[in-house]
Amino acid sequence: MNAQYKKGVLELCVLKLIQQDDLYGYETVQKVSFYIEVTESTIYPLLRRLTKEGYLSTYNRESNEGPPRKYYSMTVEGEVYLATLIREWDQMVDSVQRLLKGM
Repeated sequence: MNAQYKKGVLELCVLKLIQQDDLYGYETVQKVSFYIEVTESTIYPLLRRLTKEGYLSTYNRESNEGPPRKYYSMTVEGEVYLATLIREWDQMVDSVQRLLKGM
C-alpha cells in the first residue's frame, strides 16, 4: 500500500478500533496490521499524540503475562473527532470515486 495513503488513514483506523474496545499498544498494532501492514514505531507515536490531543485517555490494567499494560480508551472529544473524520473520509472517497468513474 502506498505509504502516503496509509499515513492518512491510520489515525481514523486506530480511533475506530479503540472506539470499539479499549486496547493496549501492541494489541492496537496487531489489530491494525490485520487490515494494513504497520509497525510499532508507527502506532505508538500516533497513540501518544492522540492522547496528548485529548482524543484518547489511558489507564493501567494488570496482565497475566507480565507487568501492567497501558490501555487506551476513547474520550468524549475523541468520539466527536472520530465522527468528523468519518464524515470527511466518506466525502473524500465519494469525490474520488466520482472522479475515477468520470461522473
